[in-house]
Amino acid sequence: MAESQEKLFAGARLRRLRRDMSQSQAQFAESLGVSASYLNLLERNQRPVTARVLLALAEAFDIDVRAFAAESDRQLLADLKEAAADPVLKGADLDQRDLSDLADAHPRAAEALARLYQAYRDTSAAAADLALRAEEGGAGAGLSPLEEVRNALDAAQNHFPALETGAEALRADLPEAVSLEASLAARLKAAHGAAVRVYDDSVMAGALRRFDFHARKLLLSDSLTPSARAFHIAVTLVQLELGEMLDAEAARPAALGDEARDLYRASLASYAAAAVLMPYDAFYRAAESVRYDIDLLRRRFAASHEQVCHRLTTLNRPGARGIAFFMIRVDPAGNIAKRFGGGVLAFARSGGGCVRWRVHDAFRAPERTHVQGLELPDGSRFISIARAVERALPGGGAALSAVALGCEAKEAGRLVYAPADFTPVGLSCRLCERSDCAERAHPPLQRRLRFDPHVRGAAPFAFAQD
Repeated sequence: MAESQEKLFAGARLRRLRRDMSQSQAQFAESLGVSASYLNLLERNQRPVTARVLLALAEAFDIDVRAFAAESDRQLLADLKEAAADPVLKGADLDQRDLSDLADAHPRAAEALARLYQAYRDTSAAAADLALRAEEGGAGAGLSPLEEVRNALDAAQNHFPALETGAEALRADLPEAVSLEASLAARLKAAHGAAVRVYDDSVMAGALRRFDFHARKLLLSDSLTPSARAFHIAVTLVQLELGEMLDAEAARPAALGDEARDLYRASLASYAAAAVLMPYDAFYRAAESVRYDIDLLRRRFAASHEQVCHRLTTLNRPGARGIAFFMIRVDPAGNIAKRFGGGVLAFARSGGGCVRWRVHDAFRAPERTHVQGLELPDGSRFISIARAVERALPGGGAALSAVALGCEAKEAGRLVYAPADFTPVGLSCRLCERSDCAERAHPPLQRRLRFDPHVRGAAPFAFAQD
């Protein structure tokens, strides 16, 4: 029985990869060194995918075989579970097995269902506001541009080999200078005739960066830290020198709307700028040598805490893969400004997060790093590393955010961080079925409430378990 449970059936994923490569079964089978008839059996889940086939996939197509060796995509399953929990699907009685089967056998249909539910949810949440502004005309239903971009980054595993190559070439051509910021500024002046100038907020009018094509000047706010100045100069160089590459990468996801594509391109420019500041090979080797100590990496690369955390989520190069990290940035009000699951941890699309994930502890003690072990209801375990970061505001003052970086607990041996224990958490209250949570804010959508006037448990809601 144990042997059968370990067998990997990934027919739908193989078929999808083959179609994405625009190859016939014969061509794909030849690339893997198997017969077309055997590939047909694999795609119909009549044969398990072997280790030899996984190695052939990695060698032939330079892909991360973890996508095949892992179970169904966690974020997709979380999205499907959220959809199935909605009262509108109450009579469907879709359980975890149904959802896993759908994601495994028909991933495109599962993604379509998840996207449809996200659009339905967004439209329902905005219905009252749209009604109030009906005379102005409303925007069409669909995912928000930010959600579209997050989906596209997740689909690419936040790794873009072409941008890494372009960034490495740009970094190699930088002139020698006393600092990286000075090198970037010298390159901007020599290659593009543009000087870097720092101005106060009265000149910048709230902007952090502005490139004046007419005057050939890059204007930066004096509120920026040295690491932020270097980043903004790098973004400008990337925009000027890698523009065609950014356009090509931004055009790849077919489902993006116009606004989302513009936002996606801006995200890619930031990605490439970070790759200039922290070149892949040097950063990967340093991360491994210091066991992913964020403070040491920050000092070694003269980068900010958030810059280092974000860069750590991009180490997915075949043959030189870092730990697979997820990352989230939240403000004191609980708004999520940045989120990347990395295929590691799924996030609830709505309804808030879990209060037991103590990301907000970073605001109470911003001077230290907060390490916490997390355990989901399915038994999977993760390590969360949270810290408060400060961002200067135009006109004075600063805004605090909490940045949490995390990974699967099995990576603990590669990390300098170790949690004391593991806290039972959920994705969100309405998706969590833990009956003993005293901090629950809402009952789960898939369970009926039970009331007993003579009993009050630790949890504020009692609900049926069947």
